[in-house]
Formats: sequence, structure tokens, C-alpha cells
Amino acid sequence: MKLTNVLLKIKKELLIVIVLLVSISCGKSKTYQFKFQNPTLSTEERVSDLVSQMTLKEKVSQMRYDAPAIERLGLPEYNWWNECLHGVARAGEATVFPQAIGMGATFNEDLMFNVGTAISDEARAKYHHFSNNNKRGIYQGLTFWTPNINIFRDPRWGRGQETYGEDPYLTSRMGVNFIKALQGDDPNYLKVVATAKHFAVHSGPEKSRHEDNYLTSDKDLRETYLPAFESAIKEAKVHSIMCAYNRYNDEACCGSNLLLQNILRNEWNFEGYVVSDCWAINDFWEPGKHELVKTPSEAAALAVDRGTDLNCGSVFDPNLTEAVLKEMIDEEKIDIALSRLMTARFKLGMFDEDENVEYSKIPYSVVASKKHYALSEKAARESMILLKNENDLLPLNKNITSLALIGPNTNFEQVLLGNYHGTPNNYYTPLKAIQEKLPNATIYYEQGCEIAEGWPLLSPIPSNSLKNGGLKGLKGEYFTNKEFKGEAELIRNDTDVDFSWLNKKPLDNSVSDEFSVRWTGELIPKENGNYRVAFKARSGVKMYVNDSLRFEFSNDHEAKTGYFEEQLIAGESYKLKIEYSNYHTDPQAHLLWAKLDKDLLKPAIEVAKKAEAVILFLGLTPEIEGEEMSVVLEGFDKGDRSDIKLPASQVKLMKEIQALGKPTILVLMNGSAIAVNWADKNIPAILEAWYPGEFGGKAIADVLFGDYNPSGRLPVTFYKSVNDLPDFKSYAMKNRTYRYFKNAPLYPFGHGLSYTNFTYSNVIVPESVTIHKNIPVSVEVTNSGDLDGDEVVQLYVTLDKKYKNTPIRSLIGFKRVHLKKGETKTVSFLVEPKQYAAINEYGEQDITSGSIKLSVGGKQPNVEGFTGAKSTQVITKVLTIN
Repeated sequence: MKLTNVLLKIKKELLIVIVLLVSISCGKSKTYQFKFQNPTLSTEERVSDLVSQMTLKEKVSQMRYDAPAIERLGLPEYNWWNECLHGVARAGEATVFPQAIGMGATFNEDLMFNVGTAISDEARAKYHHFSNNNKRGIYQGLTFWTPNINIFRDPRWGRGQETYGEDPYLTSRMGVNFIKALQGDDPNYLKVVATAKHFAVHSGPEKSRHEDNYLTSDKDLRETYLPAFESAIKEAKVHSIMCAYNRYNDEACCGSNLLLQNILRNEWNFEGYVVSDCWAINDFWEPGKHELVKTPSEAAALAVDRGTDLNCGSVFDPNLTEAVLKEMIDEEKIDIALSRLMTARFKLGMFDEDENVEYSKIPYSVVASKKHYALSEKAARESMILLKNENDLLPLNKNITSLALIGPNTNFEQVLLGNYHGTPNNYYTPLKAIQEKLPNATIYYEQGCEIAEGWPLLSPIPSNSLKNGGLKGLKGEYFTNKEFKGEAELIRNDTDVDFSWLNKKPLDNSVSDEFSVRWTGELIPKENGNYRVAFKARSGVKMYVNDSLRFEFSNDHEAKTGYFEEQLIAGESYKLKIEYSNYHTDPQAHLLWAKLDKDLLKPAIEVAKKAEAVILFLGLTPEIEGEEMSVVLEGFDKGDRSDIKLPASQVKLMKEIQALGKPTILVLMNGSAIAVNWADKNIPAILEAWYPGEFGGKAIADVLFGDYNPSGRLPVTFYKSVNDLPDFKSYAMKNRTYRYFKNAPLYPFGHGLSYTNFTYSNVIVPESVTIHKNIPVSVEVTNSGDLDGDEVVQLYVTLDKKYKNTPIRSLIGFKRVHLKKGETKTVSFLVEPKQYAAINEYGEQDITSGSIKLSVGGKQPNVEGFTGAKSTQVITKVLTIN
């Protein structure tokens, strides 16, 4: 019996061994058409083999952002262009987090990491959803041109909203955590590719970015403009860098030996790839721009020779082929650039089976999930900054019986989103959120004014002003192509044209991106008046009225609005035809209007008189500040601002409401600092809310009514006047940002109030430290008030006066801590030598013996002329460097 058992056991073990051997043998015998397809080889071997298989023409074709397929190699097409600044952008449904400037205001590195993880989860899920349906177009890949870690040195810059603020250290910490979360921690595969942009000295003006040459000292370059990029590369191992449009020190940033070779490759040992900003290489030769060379071939050769590997644009293909044939550049340089690009695709697992790539298992259900919604709402809450709270007007009592909500941002969905955003399933405007929070109160709402004179707030044209035969609305003819070819696949009556198609398109419930719609019918206004009639979309649009073309625009990446203005007569019929051609993964179509001669102020005053208190929702919108826009209004200049004051229309409204003597709160929604000087003197409570994401209104309501204790901090300085600022085109840091600004700010960097009080004690700093050694710092923080809340503990250094032109002070540490009322926590920092080093005129770190000041507390120390945050404490210690 025992012998039988032994024999059975041996037989079983032999069977297992045989199965394993057969399995191994089968694996080894698996054949591949090309060596690069073998996943057991190293990435270097696979890349080398793939590049060696290509002709010169094929190589060049893969160096443009919309790389075509190479069918003979089994290489699918790939579009490198994707965006995820504060959520997966321009690819339909996604969780929309607060705009980057709002994330900067949280001063929360851990939150930034969690947001990046959520975004990259959604990105991976979307990529596999698209690729499984053989969709490989724009905004469907895994290479994301995010984050923007430029320094927000001037509040006039319209794209400053995309950054984490004006401070190099804050920007570095937020950027590093975001990049790490995006790219993941798998030893074999990248989750997605992050791209740090725009390398390296780039922050406006927008309208002249294609021709400007910016100059800085070596000191300013190393002290202000490079640290965030250096951290992104050395700490976060960012895999991609985007070079900027402008020139720096006479070299185009996308053709700069200094930036792309000496610093990026040689000094920092960057191993990833460089992508140009979009159509930036065209600026090398086009008239009126940089004009560095005379032909596209020379431009392409210059860019690649200096280190730009991928072209967002079409200059490389076919011009690089010509450049090689004419011996403007060696083909070896093409191979180097292409190898960097293909390395990224292999590291993303694009040529491997999904089962080998752990990230491929992320389900689509993570997209717009409850977990991500909760995170977006948390981020919005933490981004809120209480700028002023005179006599503790806030929080408001939820038992209030009537409330007037007034202002152009009260119920405007777009102001939640900022730029570079996806399409959310939720739009919690302040009006919606407050109505939900106070179901028993009487809530009055009036727009009150335009966001700026000449820029009306548009709303969808209602069905009762549209006619399609005997029906209300317009006739919609839907085609399965974007050229209106053949017969319409679907004909229906659309009661209005206000579409944001999310997961499914209107025709076949597929993820198809190419379709077109022709809407026809009549526009019949109910009131006489001067109207702006508009159409907003990201794709191509033509609009005809009475058979006359009134406007058209082509495909764009940010939503574009075309419009005409005309005196319309009540009851009269105006024949409409709108042709919409979609090529985009985020199709949107909105037929809008506004009556321009409508009195908005009078009804606002009337409802304010009826209410117990008034909340004004003012500020800016991403429609008038942003990237290279056509908008020219008083105080605004093609995406930038020419003045930093609140627009005159809003100031007039604010003054009229304040004169009524009602308790009045101002909520600002914007992407950049605003000089609200009059409000600071006359409005008792001011809340900064930024562009706060799809749950922004809920976060605002929670703060206003005490369900959340505000804890955000300003990531930028709020100045009093544009007259306090240097010339916009000057990149010298003199009198810029809190580190060098010598006048009194309206609100300083790092400022933010709470509904509770925090006290600091027992600061432990050594009296002296050996040169080039770390400095330990610790402090006890106590919530000495009556409410639980978060405190942002900030650590600043002030260098010895013997150094010339050093910052007034510099942020070198911050930690957000939650404290229950009465609770005390110890917060510790470790200051590295580079953080207390001076940067000399040659851009070198300089540490010599002497004394430095370390200041720890809830704000900057010794901000001259600023009287806010009196209860916020700062303790300064002096120590000697030996």
C-alpha cells in the first residue's frame, strides 16, 4: 500500500514536470515576424530592431504627433497628443478636478498625488476603451502634455491658471507628486507619459509668444525658472519635456543648445524625449516670427539637431527627409530621436499583450466614479481661500430665510472648468449648490451684469424660439462622415441644440469620432432687441442666416465660439442653417444667444432689497483669459489681461449692491490674481474660489455655510495695481512675485484665513549648523479655536544680507495638517543645503559662513503694509552657518 502511494506520487510529480517543460518549450518556440515583437527582449534591443527595419521616410513619419501606421511592420498609427491638466481632457466623460492654480492653493502634496492617480486611472481606462475599438486618434493615447510647471511670474498671463503659482518650491513639490502619480511605479511599464512644459522661460504674453526673445540673468534662470523642471527630471523621472514657442537668450527654445543639450541632456541626464509646442517649429522660418532660418527643411534640421524629437505639427514630415538627403543633418540624429520616441511606446506596453501590462486591467468603471467625485470635491474644498472675514460675517447661518445670489458667475457652468478640461457629468454651480443646501430658504438669482463690457453671458436658444415646420426646434440631419456625404443616417427634430455627447455619439452608439450634422429651421425671437447669436463647438462650424454665411470656424482644441450681432424683431422669422463637422473625441454643439440691450442691474438691485443677505459671484471666465485668444476687450488682450482690476461692469454692480447696506459677501471665481481694492475696503467677507471643478459650487456652499473650514493659501501675490508691475515682457525677477516685490501687496502669497485660530510654540532650530549640512526644524501647532480645521504650516528662509540681490524670503517647506479643536501636533522639516544657498550672478549655489533666518507659521513673516490675518502667528529664529 505504501509502495503504491509512493509510485502514484512520483507519477504525479513527473507529470507536473513534463507539463512545465512542454510549456517552457512552447514559449521558447513561439515565433515572431520581427524581433522587436518579442517581449522577453530588453527595451533597448526591441527599439534598436524596430528602428533598423524602417526606411528614412518611415522614420520621419513617426516623428510627427499624428504618426501613421506602418502596416508592413505591424505598427499601428499613434497620436501623441493628449491632455490631462486637471482631469483627462477633450476625450468626453471624465472627472474634472479644480484648475491647476486651485490645486496649487491647496498646498497639499499628498492630495496632488491622489488626484494624479485618479486621473491616470481614468486615462488608462479610456485608452484601452478606445484602442479596443480600434480608435487611435487625437486625445486617445497615453502620452499626456501635462503638467504646466512654468512660473506664474505676472498676473496678466492668461495661461497662469494652468500652473501651480509663482513660487519655484511650491511648483516643484506639486509637479513632482503629480508626475509620479501619472507615470506610476511599475518597474517595467509606465502608466502614462507625463510631459513637463514649457521648457523653460515661458509665461506670456500670449499674442507675441511666436516672435519674442526673452532674456534673463543666469541667476534668475537658475533660481526661478529651472528648479521645477530640474525636480521633475531628477526626482519624478518625467519621461517627456515640451519646449516653448519663444526664444530664450536668442535661441528658439525648441532649438536651444543651452536648454536642450547643455542643461537637459548633459547636466541633468534627461533620458526621455522632447516634444515641440504645437507648430512651434514653423516659427523658426515664418515671416514676422523668429526667422532663424529660411526654409522648413532648415527648421526641421535645426530642431532635431538641437534635441527636439517629436513635432506637434507637420514640419518634420516630409522636410526632415529632404534635410537628410541634402546633408543638413545626419540620419544618425533621426535614429536617436526616433529611438527615444519608440522607447516611450514600448515602456507604455503598446506592443505587448494586455495581460502583461498591469495597468490594462483598470476597468472603465473608474471613469467618473463616486470615488473620484469625492476626491474632486475634496480638492475643491481645500482650494478655497478666505481672503477676508470682517467681524466674522462668515460662516452664514443656514437658518437664513432669504438670500440673493447675484453676478455673472452665479450659474455659469463654464467657470467651473477653466481650460484644458474634460466633460463632466456634474455641473454644481453656486446657485445649484446653495439651493440644495438651503431647501427652505427663498433664493433669489439675478445675473446683475456682464462679465465684462462687450462679453455677454450666452445661454441656449430655447425651443419656443426655434421652428421646424410645425414643430418647436430644428431639423437635424446626421451623417456618418464629417463631409455631409450621401444620405443622412438619421433625421430628427432637435428641440434645442445644446449637446455634450459623452460616451456615445448620436448615430450608432459607437465611439466613432467622425460625423456631421446639418440643422435647419427658423429662429423666431419673442422680444425685439439687439442680440448676439452664437455657436460654440470644438469642431468645424458654418452658420447661415437667410442663406447668408454669418460666420465659420475650423476644428479647434479648446471650445471656440463664433457669433454675429443683429437687431431682431419679435415674431419675425429668420431662416437658419448650421453645418457642424465633428472629428473630435469630445463632440459638443451649442446654439446660444444673449440679448445685448437688456437691463441686468435693475432686477439685481430689486432682489437684493428683498433678501436678508447678498452673495456676489464675480471674477473672470476661461472664455476671456487663456491661451492665445482672439478676445480684445477693455482690460483683456488676446488671452492675457492688460489690466488686473475687476472689470468695470462688475465693480459698478458691486458698488450698487453694497450701497443697500445688506450683509454682502464676495466670491471670486478666476484663474489669476485680481486687484479687488475697493472690495477689500468695503465688502466684509471675500472668498477666492478659482475655477473649482465640477463640484466647485458645493465646495463654495460648504465654506459659506460652515460645513467646511476654509484652509487654502494663495499660490500667487494679489497686487493692487498693474502699475506695481514691471513690463510684461521683462523676465527679470526684480520686483516680481513675493520673493522680490518691495511694495505692499493687496493679499500676499501664502495668505488664507480660517474659522478657527492656530498658535505656534516650542520652535526647535539649532543655534548653528555646519556648512552644507541639513537643518532640522520642528514646531508645535495648536488649534486654539472652537472649530476643527486644517492649517498650512509654512517655512521661509531669509538669507544673510551680505549676499547681493537675494530674495526677500523664500518658501522652503510647507505641510498641511488637520487639527481638532484643542489638539496639538508637532510638525517637522529638514532643510537641505541647497535651500539655504544663495544663487550668485553666475547661477551657481553659494554657501558661506554667516547667519540666516528661518520663519515658521501660517503665513509669510513681516509682509509690509498688509494688515490681514492678524491672528495668524509666525515665529522667526536666527541661526549661524559655520
